[in-house]
Amino acid sequence: MVTLTEGRYASDWLKREADSLFSREEAVIVSGAGVVVSGTVVGKITASGKYTPVTVAAVDGSEDAAGIVMWDVDATSADAPAVIIARDAIVVHQGLKYGADVDTSGERAAIHTALGALNPPILVREGA
Repeated sequence: MVTLTEGRYASDWLKREADSLFSREEAVIVSGAGVVVSGTVVGKITASGKYTPVTVAAVDGSEDAAGIVMWDVDATSADAPAVIIARDAIVVHQGLKYGADVDTSGERAAIHTALGALNPPILVREGA
């Protein structure tokens, strides 16, 4: 018997975007970030302008949520181009992923608040 495993899709977490030309941005995921899957919340590194999964311990700007990765990206050994949802969208929190040290509901809530503070905001909702 063959077992097939599907990856993650943007439809797992993205419920509405204003317009793909407005809500999306091209981004660069920094080398060493590993495989960043669809739905991962990313922060922007101030010095380089590159993105990495948001973590609470960061002090380089990437601790602040700046968007959500649309499709899987492999930045294990080199910078990788990506598309992120950067503004004006509605997402479901159960489909979002975070950096390795984000493990409490309070930390996730702070990240959701930061997404909601973007202009225009990315609203994080419960359920579909």
